[in-house]
Amino acid sequence: MNMFRFLGDMTHLFSVLVLLLKIHTIKSCAGISLKTQELYAIVFATRYLDLFTDYISLYNTVMKLVYLGSSLSIVWYMRRHKLVRRSYDKDQDTFRHHFLILPCLILALLINEKFTFMEVMWAFSLYLEAVAILPQLVLLQRTRNIDNLTGQYVFLLGAYRSFYILNWIYRYFTEVHYVHWITWISGLVQTLLYGDFFYYYFHSWKNNEKLQLPA
Repeated sequence: MNMFRFLGDMTHLFSVLVLLLKIHTIKSCAGISLKTQELYAIVFATRYLDLFTDYISLYNTVMKLVYLGSSLSIVWYMRRHKLVRRSYDKDQDTFRHHFLILPCLILALLINEKFTFMEVMWAFSLYLEAVAILPQLVLLQRTRNIDNLTGQYVFLLGAYRSFYILNWIYRYFTEVHYVHWITWISGLVQTLLYGDFFYYYFHSWKNNEKLQLPA
């Protein structure tokens, strides 16, 4: 494992910890999109179907369990925990995320590395992850005022994908026959979606101001 892959995994892990810290400690999910969290739960559930059939390493297995378990627990907190559920802004989180699922599934059926159930589900999870952040970004634009933990969570998610792109570039030049177009293009699309958020995040950090997105 190279440094970029490790940093990507760690920033992804920290993003989850930041969100769980906010939900568990403050008992608030204000500014967090349930729609995005549900999409991530679907992403990890379909990507890690090989969890108990293909063993790669202890590290790999633990990280899969952490991502899957944390995504399901976040959805549970936001839907079932009384105190957390009260802070959820359902009226603002109205992105129709269901309309993202079917196009991603159709795309996976048409474009995949191998037409088997596991490979189609793997491709589906990549396509869906690429756009899963959209409900969250739309919610942030509507609410505008973003608290620190929510801003850190979204920033770390974007940083995770950016490090993975560096990981792919590194592996392309250091490994023989390392080519995964589906993964690369999906990851690039996902990273580009964070572009506007990154701009305003660094602008607020530079000027020591509260993070706000334009309406």
